[in-house]
Amino acid sequence: MKKLLFLIIAIFISFSCSNEALDENQNNVQSFVFVACEGNFGASNGSVYYFNQSGDIFSVDNIGDIVQSLEVYNDKLFVIVNNSHKIIAYDITENGLSLPGIEVSTNGSSPREMVIVDDYLYFTNWNTNDIKRLNLFNYIISDFSTLDGKPESIIHDNGKLFVAMQMNNDYSDSNKVYQISIDTGTIEEEWTVGFGPTSIIKDDNNIYVANTYYDENFNAFYGTSRLDVINDEVIINNYNEGVVCGGSIHKFSSSIFRSSDGGIVSLDEDLNFISNTKIGDEIPSQLYSTEIINNKIYFGVTNFTDINLVKIYNSNNELESTYEVGLFPGDFAYWGFEEN
Repeated sequence: MKKLLFLIIAIFISFSCSNEALDENQNNVQSFVFVACEGNFGASNGSVYYFNQSGDIFSVDNIGDIVQSLEVYNDKLFVIVNNSHKIIAYDITENGLSLPGIEVSTNGSSPREMVIVDDYLYFTNWNTNDIKRLNLFNYIISDFSTLDGKPESIIHDNGKLFVAMQMNNDYSDSNKVYQISIDTGTIEEEWTVGFGPTSIIKDDNNIYVANTYYDENFNAFYGTSRLDVINDEVIINNYNEGVVCGGSIHKFSSSIFRSSDGGIVSLDEDLNFISNTKIGDEIPSQLYSTEIINNKIYFGVTNFTDINLVKIYNSNNELESTYEVGLFPGDFAYWGFEEN
């Protein structure tokens, strides 16, 4: 889920581990779940927290201004720091992150989200209205595809990049999703979906879009879109005023789930909520992010002051673990290491 981060908040950080540890998988497997803790806008107190299956928690603190997104590739963790305009690469071992990592400047581009394909990291940018790519052998950034507007979510499927355009150049809500050739960087297809596409996933021939858009008074409204990339058919369901959603969409247990009402809820064919499928019982205004990892649901929870938690639910809607983390837990990533 992604969100607009125009917050300047003074906050006290408290970090510890509470409740149960993560489930043990196998004794010979080490794994980590990484959490992007964004920090205050305009400060440099963004951090990465991570914990293993034994419940041990670690952090790398004060790495920059708005830790936006994470991606694991082989034995590396890539971290986009939005308002510091940089990407950090850390080596991952069975003992955790190797510091200090390698920092690559994006030269003021305001990087947002990323996807890694064949040793290239493709990332969206708001200031430069484009997609750039980072060569993972030499860490050189090059221009890739110029866009009309401010791209957010980016995914890859079968040699194509799919990109959600969250806003227009004037910061009004956009309603476009592009298909881009990974060979040439050219836009091959363009679809009109609901306004404010913030999160996208692809399932067979369908792309599902979580929409968040705003009126002139910055009141938030929510919806979901589905586009059939083969038949060029689009369904848009804008939810009634008063419905509170997050900014993410997921595939879980062979169904499509939308973050909503303090949890995730599956959708029917018309993109309406199936209320009895809800997982999670958080305060809707505090549910900041959601991710599915190894058949568990990870929620980033914050009240923007003294509550900053990761809560982990299982498919039976049981809360298994709670961790205190850094400010504004956003994106998640997973790494597993199997000993020889």
